[in-house]
Amino acid sequence: MNTVQQELDKLIRSTVNGLGYELWGYEYRPQVETALLRIFIDSQKGITVEDCSIVSHQIGAALDVDDLIPIAYILELSSPGIDRVLFDPEQYQRYINEQVKIRTRIPINARRNFKGAIVAVSDTNVTVEIDSLDYEIPFETVDRARVLMDVRPKKR
Repeated sequence: MNTVQQELDKLIRSTVNGLGYELWGYEYRPQVETALLRIFIDSQKGITVEDCSIVSHQIGAALDVDDLIPIAYILELSSPGIDRVLFDPEQYQRYINEQVKIRTRIPINARRNFKGAIVAVSDTNVTVEIDSLDYEIPFETVDRARVLMDVRPKKR
């Protein structure tokens, strides 16, 4: 992480935690003329639109004061939702045996898209089973990982 990203991380974590919410994770995607900052917050009670508004106003004001993003940016606040994005090994660990969809920045075993069950998690890798084959995916190669919740009614 460079200095700007470290400062951005510090600002986001301290603001979200200071307001009494859990920071689930965030995505910062700078482009040439604009940037996207998408922040996911959580709490024991769940997250409402009002919660997102409160955090958005605080982070937006802090970003404007500290001028950490030197270009125009879009700030999005959201709950992680049921199809939550996974950011760190502890979150992957919570979803062992659950279905996930992982996209990597570079090919792993000649593929970049993986859809299967998490079978193991270490500090550096997640192992996903797809069609009875295990794929070990280094976290450093993950572009995006999302839990796939089956919300269909169970057959009786």
